[in-house]
Amino acid sequence: MRYYVLILFLFLLVCSHARGQGSSITGDSTAHVTVSRIVIEGNNVTRRSVILREIAIHEGDIVRADSIPFLTEQNKLRLFNMQLFNEVDQHTERNDNNITWYIQVKERWFIIPTVTVQFADRNFNTWWVDENHDLRRVSAGLTLTDKNFRGNLETLALTVQEGYTQKLGIAYMRPYVNNGQTRGLGFSLSYAQSRQTYYATDSDKLVYVGTYSGPVMLRQVEGGISYLYRPAYAAKHIFQLNYKDYGVNDTILKLNSDYFANGSKRARFIELFYRFEYNRVDNWNYSLKGFKLVTQAVARQGLEGLNFQGYANVEAGIFGNPFSKWYTSAIFRGRAMYPMNQPYYFKGGLGTQTDYVRGYEYYVVDGYNYGLVRIDLKREVFNNTYSIPVKYFTAVPLRIYPKIFADAGYIDNSSPGNSFLSNRLLYSIGAGIDIVTLYDIKIRIEFAYNHLGQNGLYLHFNSE
Repeated sequence: MRYYVLILFLFLLVCSHARGQGSSITGDSTAHVTVSRIVIEGNNVTRRSVILREIAIHEGDIVRADSIPFLTEQNKLRLFNMQLFNEVDQHTERNDNNITWYIQVKERWFIIPTVTVQFADRNFNTWWVDENHDLRRVSAGLTLTDKNFRGNLETLALTVQEGYTQKLGIAYMRPYVNNGQTRGLGFSLSYAQSRQTYYATDSDKLVYVGTYSGPVMLRQVEGGISYLYRPAYAAKHIFQLNYKDYGVNDTILKLNSDYFANGSKRARFIELFYRFEYNRVDNWNYSLKGFKLVTQAVARQGLEGLNFQGYANVEAGIFGNPFSKWYTSAIFRGRAMYPMNQPYYFKGGLGTQTDYVRGYEYYVVDGYNYGLVRIDLKREVFNNTYSIPVKYFTAVPLRIYPKIFADAGYIDNSSPGNSFLSNRLLYSIGAGIDIVTLYDIKIRIEFAYNHLGQNGLYLHFNSE
């Protein structure tokens, strides 16, 4: 029950923090000006209406004169969070009680042919150490993504992947389909297959079956439609209706008859998915100040190989800047599942995705309900932007943050088997360095020491 207490505590903390925040400007000045005109330059692709949807001012707004620096900084952060621009510059020109607000942007390269490299294993460290950096366990693919299709902030992505996992996929999302720019629609469709996959967990390690050139062990077909509702800048609701069809080779059932429900070698189900985001951080890609709350609820009704599964995830993060160049963060993630008698494929737990206690990267802890807390203290030691004469790469930022951290997590498992990490508190301490650069690339190098007395150096390519 300890992680339920943590959920309640952090939820109340986020709510109290939210009540204490606001966008009002303190000061005694009573001088007001009218934003008579907004001029946007440099948006060769991005539509003006899309930019106006994000910024904190509108033509005709009456604002206090002393709030202009605050609004300028707020606009800059909001436009950077769109991940469409490399640079954002602003200035105002005043004529009596009227101002013209100028916004100059330098657009990114939107149509990005990305060569993706994915490891069959949960993270780079497992692939490098446990699997002896075997290149046969790497998937290489080409994803052609237009992140600003037709200038409407639409995303269109086509994926072709070969290697350990073969995949074909298409995804499309248009965030604004109504005049008020509050509703969006999208769809996705994909097919994937692997000739090797894991079928069980032994002593908190995944056990694999199959060969790199043998028969297909796992295939996955997924399709769905999405509805997005964004009533305000910081709030977003996402609804999805998905159909998923998974199938496995007979070999897996001989090794683990509980892989899917009822001894089936196929799992077909309909999934209802809901996600709510309330994001009041300064930078959505790498947060330093503010708070966020993300919740997810999923209900799956099986047609074959699954009966019913429902679960909810929550993530709450508080980010502070107590002193100049010093930053703190406290992040909580948790999951609750019902009923707690799911087949092996649908259990998951700590270590299978991005939820893990740092220092336990080489382990997978199966279970149902879990809680995870991450606390960081970091300092900015380098922050510079380099100009180069290359279109779409004219500004190359580089930021470096050394840090210390502490993690704690717990997962319950009513049938732990030979697991020695479930149903007990996991904790670690460590130090590391975060590197943030062009096009939202993040690199985390961390040294962690866990409760087992083990230590190691770990490399990650995502945020905490």
